[in-house]
Amino acid sequence: MSVSIVDFRESEPKSFTEGCPTRVVLDHVMSKWGVLVLLALSDGTLRWGELRRAVDGISEKMLASTLRTLEADGIVHRFAHATIPPRVDYSLTERGSELMARMRPLIDWVEDNAGAIVDGS
Repeated sequence: MSVSIVDFRESEPKSFTEGCPTRVVLDHVMSKWGVLVLLALSDGTLRWGELRRAVDGISEKMLASTLRTLEADGIVHRFAHATIPPRVDYSLTERGSELMARMRPLIDWVEDNAGAIVDGS
């Protein structure tokens, strides 16, 4: 027996409700830049320049904004070293690592199917 979207919304209303915090979090972690920054950090700690090179096409402004947002959400950790010149490292928090463990299968699926989807086949 299939479940209709109406039944689903009634049984799990949070994500479908305007103003629900899940919408905010989904916007942060599922945005194009959010996903790519998280994916880059899933392999380990990176410095600003390393992240910028890893996420080809992201502007400095967008990288800074994305990192600030993910840090405020407790998903990315920012560590500023007291050195000259300044050095800042970024890594996933425990929450961020848990998130990426769950997102990785989706990212793998997208990578496996993107070509066919874009080609229309």
